[in-house]
Amino acid sequence: MSKKMDSSSLTCKKLTIITVLAVLIQAFGLALFVLGFFPVKPALSGFSGVESFYPPGTDSAEFHNTTNLSDSQLKYLYQELSLVPPLFDRLILMVIDGLPAEFVLGKDGEPPPKAFKDAMPYTQSLLSKGRAIGYHAKAAPPTVTMPRLKAMVSGAVGGFLDVAFNFNTQALLDDNIIVQFLKVGWKMVMHGDETWLKLFPGMFSRHDGVSSFFVKDTVQVDQNVSRHLVDELSRADWSLLILHYLGLDHVGHLGGRNSVLMAPKLGEMDEVIKTIVLNSLPTNNNDQGRTLLLVVSDHGMTENGNHGGSSFEETDSLALFIGPTTFGSTSGNPNKANQVDLASTLSLLFGVPIPKNNVGMLMAETFKSLTVDQQLRLLELNSWQLLRLLEAQLPGLVCENFSCDYFRDDKSERTRGYSSMEETFCCLYMKAADLQRSRKSGEQKSEDNFHSTLVAYHNFLRTASEWLSHRATDKPVGRLIFGVAAMLVSCLILLSLLFLLGKQVFSEQNQQFSSANHYLSWWHLDEIFILVVIIIVVMSMGSSSLVEEEQYIWHFMTSSLYLLSLRKVMQQNTNNYIQIWSTFVILISGRFLRGWHQGGVNWTHLPDISKWLEQAGSPYIKLFQLVSGNLLISISLVSLLWSRKLKKNFVTVVALMHLFPGLLVLHYITKYQDVAFSTGSYDATLMAQIIYAVLGFCSTSIVVAVPWCIPLQNHTLSVHQRKAWGSCFRDSAYVIGLSYVYYWSLLQLLLQQPINSMPVLFLFLQVLASICHASTSNQHLRQWVEVAALYFMGMAGHFGLGNTNTLATIDVAGSFIGVLNHSTVLCGILMFIITYASPMLYLLSMVMYSSASGFIVSQKGDFGSLLKRTLGFPCLVPLGLSSVLLISYTIVLLLMRNHLFVWSVFSPKFMYVCAMTVCVCLGVSVVASTVIYICLVLASREKLQTHTD
Repeated sequence: MSKKMDSSSLTCKKLTIITVLAVLIQAFGLALFVLGFFPVKPALSGFSGVESFYPPGTDSAEFHNTTNLSDSQLKYLYQELSLVPPLFDRLILMVIDGLPAEFVLGKDGEPPPKAFKDAMPYTQSLLSKGRAIGYHAKAAPPTVTMPRLKAMVSGAVGGFLDVAFNFNTQALLDDNIIVQFLKVGWKMVMHGDETWLKLFPGMFSRHDGVSSFFVKDTVQVDQNVSRHLVDELSRADWSLLILHYLGLDHVGHLGGRNSVLMAPKLGEMDEVIKTIVLNSLPTNNNDQGRTLLLVVSDHGMTENGNHGGSSFEETDSLALFIGPTTFGSTSGNPNKANQVDLASTLSLLFGVPIPKNNVGMLMAETFKSLTVDQQLRLLELNSWQLLRLLEAQLPGLVCENFSCDYFRDDKSERTRGYSSMEETFCCLYMKAADLQRSRKSGEQKSEDNFHSTLVAYHNFLRTASEWLSHRATDKPVGRLIFGVAAMLVSCLILLSLLFLLGKQVFSEQNQQFSSANHYLSWWHLDEIFILVVIIIVVMSMGSSSLVEEEQYIWHFMTSSLYLLSLRKVMQQNTNNYIQIWSTFVILISGRFLRGWHQGGVNWTHLPDISKWLEQAGSPYIKLFQLVSGNLLISISLVSLLWSRKLKKNFVTVVALMHLFPGLLVLHYITKYQDVAFSTGSYDATLMAQIIYAVLGFCSTSIVVAVPWCIPLQNHTLSVHQRKAWGSCFRDSAYVIGLSYVYYWSLLQLLLQQPINSMPVLFLFLQVLASICHASTSNQHLRQWVEVAALYFMGMAGHFGLGNTNTLATIDVAGSFIGVLNHSTVLCGILMFIITYASPMLYLLSMVMYSSASGFIVSQKGDFGSLLKRTLGFPCLVPLGLSSVLLISYTIVLLLMRNHLFVWSVFSPKFMYVCAMTVCVCLGVSVVASTVIYICLVLASREKLQTHTD
């Protein structure tokens, strides 16, 4: 390709077409890879029935015909076949969204924090009396509501992309306990999170759903559930009552674990539990039957109240069984289980078949009141269900083919490989089955036999459950390779274009050299350093620890790059004080950004500036916000004076268009921010919507009007015309680029957490200092170096705002500012704007940068040459860098597909890399569209002026 497309033939048209083609190829390859690597996990079709009560391999002719049975007849048939009467008749499932189990049960043998324990006295009394059994029910990532609810009712581990489907829930078609309850005639009622209504449409006889994404509401969202409580508890027409409370999760999103609202919210939940226990559970002697209250949480939360990742704080969900009497358990300590164990446990407690795709095992402590034979029977039913699932996952699993006389039940035998896993499963199962068979025949009825059989079943269930939960889904290798190949081709095209463009531009700059190949050997230290940074970042992608702590790489490398630049300035002996001071501003701002948040995963407990401010209190945070806002407005107004070609009246108009939205944001911070997330925050929402509209109107007006208002001098000489043309372009690009950067910063002041107001100011200062550095440079730095430096600062700023490579740091609360009613699209856009504030800021600054670069006016003076030199590097460098990182990390993810942390570390990082690629494409599109529009307007004005003359 490089032979055909030498540097002299690389016209603006060719450059544009090939770049767009490369981006489309990249998008196609990425889509293929994502659909191949993250498929929806395969599930067995259909629903469990009477076959659940027979051993695997039993002839279906022996099964009872259930076609003509009524709901009640099917219910009694299940009870007859199970040989164990159900322990309960009715279930109240109370879901407290986002409640960490340690708030109720404590952690590592220690009691819960005193404030939280004191907030739930009634629940603590139930635990101390043995009326309740508590479990730390470990949730699998991603820890968001929809996949966690599916896991609880189906017992199956969902796919990783369920985190995306969480925002657009579809009906659950797999086997689950809700359908099993419906088949035996249960009437079901649901109040709370509307996710239940989307998962199970038409299955609830009464319901009152509320949106789970409107996190500003912490009061009404729970009152809408509790208002039905007394009425529902007095009714006898339901068998399942689901109460899904969202307020505690919303409190976490708004203020974190230590929010002042957390203890009162726990107290409110304690009162709900007390109401249920006193009004429903003591009525077990009447016609309502025996009632079980199960209090669960879908996930936990981090210190700042977010969730989605795989840390202990996020996966530590609660399962609290509360019955009318004690459960017969002798253990007073909290138990440990997996969240998927709830489906099999509830199925066996209520005498219905276990869902087909369940990978969980029963929670043994809840069955201690049964006889030993009944306990073993339930373990047998659970084992049959898991063995059927194993046979479906491993077609070669035929236990008759294995001789288990030599089998040793130790860890080494369990991890010998794929073929040995078949042997392991069969031998563990047959050992338990043989012991159970001998007990049934009456050969061995001793306590030792019971204990041996119990241990054997638990060994099989635990091994099978762990393997099924962690088993990687088979992936279409051909699709993955084709997707990687497409992305690799796209990356090579973009890098080839960048190389050819650089060769052409630099050879024109250095015409004194007889050979353009001198460009290849003319490498500066800063250029070599940038290449080294890229190599280091690519190599670090293969380490889970470095992925978790990626922010250290970007902060260190960005600072080092500008230290090299400062060294070069000092060596010039040109007394370029502006460039020196601009470098110091970049370095000092970067140091503050580095110390503002202790990002990553492993060191978040260390002190940082944001923690000090939070400890100081909200008045100090508000003061920092107001100072940041005022400085942002003042600096932008002063920066407007740098453009001297604008008419005085127009400068005044642009200044007012900068001042007015800035004052609106300050007014919002002063008056509305504290009530933005409280009930009845309509005025705050309306003000935020007004700010959105004003920012949109002002930015659009400036983009459209500025190129028409710059004075275009009339010169007869073509050389003077080109100089005037270039001067007009520089002034237009400068004002529009400054407006982009300023309005984006104002938007971040509105949307970001209040603690991030000062980092937003530092990012704004870094942008202006970088532009100043580029405009006064006499080092003849190559454009790609300056653009790459801006890209690096954007990545460092991304982590400086508190972002990490885990899903838990995504700011959900900010995405509801200005949103009156939940909209998945609008909230998703705002979430993207908040998360990628820094990278997009530096991409938008490319418009401003194009006014400062020294490669604008072409000797040829043609339109295409101007665009190529102005847009070539600002567009190709970000696209090339993001393409290198995307293809590198895609290959890493493919190699790590069987790694222990593939879903908890590598997959979330891949989602961030994909989103960053989208961010770069959007930013480059805005920059290209803006510059092209400016050039078109100036060309039209020149043509009109020529006709007039």
